[in-house]
Amino acid sequence: MKRQLKIINAENLPEIQWEGVRVVTTEALAVGYGTDVKNIQMNLTRNQERFIEGEHYFKLEGLELQHFKRLPTISGLVSKHTSQQVLWTVRGAARMSKIIDTDEAWSFFEKMESAYFHKPDPAHPLSIMPDFNNPAAAARAWADEFESKNKALGYVHRQAQYIDHLENLFQDGMSPFQFCKLLNGVNVSQINAFLADHNWLFDERPESRKAAWRVKHYARDQYLREKRQRIDPDNVDIESFDAYKPILLRKGAVWLYRHYLKGNLPMKKGWDGKFTHDSDLQEALHAA
Repeated sequence: MKRQLKIINAENLPEIQWEGVRVVTTEALAVGYGTDVKNIQMNLTRNQERFIEGEHYFKLEGLELQHFKRLPTISGLVSKHTSQQVLWTVRGAARMSKIIDTDEAWSFFEKMESAYFHKPDPAHPLSIMPDFNNPAAAARAWADEFESKNKALGYVHRQAQYIDHLENLFQDGMSPFQFCKLLNGVNVSQINAFLADHNWLFDERPESRKAAWRVKHYARDQYLREKRQRIDPDNVDIESFDAYKPILLRKGAVWLYRHYLKGNLPMKKGWDGKFTHDSDLQEALHAA
């Protein structure tokens, strides 16, 4: 039996905003590009180095996904059973259309770019000026402008706090283990295994009782680098050998910190639900 194709109109997409950015779901891209969700997901995985989280897409999991599902504008768009959701910005949708590389994908993106991503916000039409001779209209215009500026300032303030916390936490030469020790509630004994599940690390000696973590090609020079050290054992019966230590790069710290705030890192069972703040950081640094 021939599969019935779904049809989606780029001009009537439901508006979704995340972190102040207009986005579309993977499901919408798949239908519009004439493919399926699995193909979009596979292409993201295979071309991970071409996509930057927070710039080309947002990946929602854990607490962040729960919050997203509760938004009034999302009703019916996301399955309540899904464990993660990828939202695409205009840059990410454009890049994925090039990877899919079909006339259907190109055509849909062009329509979506103008009709959805660059569509003026109806709540703040640019072409309509208030009647300043009407005190009520002038007051409404002032209130709308004040609310809009406050929202923008609030977003900028949150971003500034995020950057400040990250800068205070991250230091050159840190391993993922050392970085995560500064994050309240993280189960650091599981962090390397967690990174192995995310294609960052692999165990060079899986048969050994103690893991020998090495950086995988996918994460090398993007999220992590390696520090090599020559070990000369005191026992003369054991030959010298090279040991490797994964070193966190700033982009890797951003990724870890973002997932920490989402509640996606392996956490201790007794975690109090509080995230690391500057005061906690100072206490940890003084105690080190």
